[in-house]
Amino acid sequence: MKRDTTTRNTIAIVGAGLVGALLATLLAQRGFSVEIFERRPDPRKFGFIGGRSINLALAERGWHGLRVAGLQDRIGKIAVMMRGRMVHHSDGHTELLRYGRDDSEVIWSVSRAALNMALLDAAEAAGARVRFERPLHSVDWRTSTLHFGPENARTTHVANIVIGADGAGSALRDAMNSHIDLGERFEPLDHGYKELEIPPRDRKFAMEPNALHIWPRGNYMCIALPNSESSFTVTLFLPNRGNPSFETIITSDDAQALFARDFADALPLIPELQTDFAMNPTGMLGTLYLDRWHLDSRALLIGDAAHAIVPFHGQGMNCGFEDAFELAELMECDGDIESVFAEFEKRRKPNADAIAEMALENYVEMRDSVADAHFLLMRALERALAARHPTRFVPRYWMVTFSRVPYSVALERGDIQSAILRELTSGKTSIEQIDMARAGVLIEQRLAPFS
Repeated sequence: MKRDTTTRNTIAIVGAGLVGALLATLLAQRGFSVEIFERRPDPRKFGFIGGRSINLALAERGWHGLRVAGLQDRIGKIAVMMRGRMVHHSDGHTELLRYGRDDSEVIWSVSRAALNMALLDAAEAAGARVRFERPLHSVDWRTSTLHFGPENARTTHVANIVIGADGAGSALRDAMNSHIDLGERFEPLDHGYKELEIPPRDRKFAMEPNALHIWPRGNYMCIALPNSESSFTVTLFLPNRGNPSFETIITSDDAQALFARDFADALPLIPELQTDFAMNPTGMLGTLYLDRWHLDSRALLIGDAAHAIVPFHGQGMNCGFEDAFELAELMECDGDIESVFAEFEKRRKPNADAIAEMALENYVEMRDSVADAHFLLMRALERALAARHPTRFVPRYWMVTFSRVPYSVALERGDIQSAILRELTSGKTSIEQIDMARAGVLIEQRLAPFS
């Protein structure tokens, strides 16, 4: 058995994905000695392994962590701006629903693979050491010894501080659970997904590039996000049971027929639909909840390892990057590590729970509500009230996406504002019918000034 000759004061990070690599960069820049252990080979040498993944939407919380790490310019070169949702209605017409007021309030589509490789470069440049092909097997918590690899090629590493950033299927979380009950529960969504691709046409985007395209069809939908090489990653979301569902759409011919019927304008843009449907796995979706994220001063979970969520608010990566930034800030403070871990959990858990709830709500909005006349009226009123009462009425989407307001605050204020919108639009069909004076009274009564 080979033993790594590293001091016990080194911070060990399990997982060199997006969150682990950013955290390593931020900690190393602050003078910490950091080693990362990743189960996969180095993607910069062997390609990105691990299957296809839903495109990533980069928003302000994520950009903040990247800016602090000095990576804004590099990531900006591989990100594609999305101004809003381009809704493809059943009758064939399209409609752009902007995310914000103008091009200063947009989100960005970025390739997971390209982003991960850029973050690995940054972590190493900051001084972190990355060890690939080190799948975590187990942890001896008495001696703080991590065991990696199969029995016939086992390596060990001793570290008194271990941080798990190894995703929803976290091996470190399993090891912690074997030592102390974390109160883990996983709530699967009754929908899955399949990824497809719209390739470039004559080396150009086949559709409007600066939008998240969405085909809402009630209980299911299709979305497409742009990539920097002029393609789109298409994701089909279907229920696991029912009609249509992954129970009834089984073969490539089934998929072809579904698209011909429900996504007719997308079908000609996906030449490899049948091949991609047959070859790409059906992904599972769900929400992970833990009662606790740390094991005294020895181990802490962050990102998806602590709070995996469904992707429908585009905040999974952004929330994880916010974890990394806040943890790095806390690690600089005076105080023992156990207190730091406890404070991190106290700050972040309510926010992780809040964005998990909002992400589930946003799925209903994306697949159904964006094509609903009453929903569109509420959104129009929301914009009008935000313009009339900017210090009190702040759209929840803006708080989540374009600010660093705690998710828990965005959820609470958003619920109050939604109740006001529903009350004002009840029985109405146009914004001209809305009693704006009454709206002002309700806002003054129910919403404190925003800060």
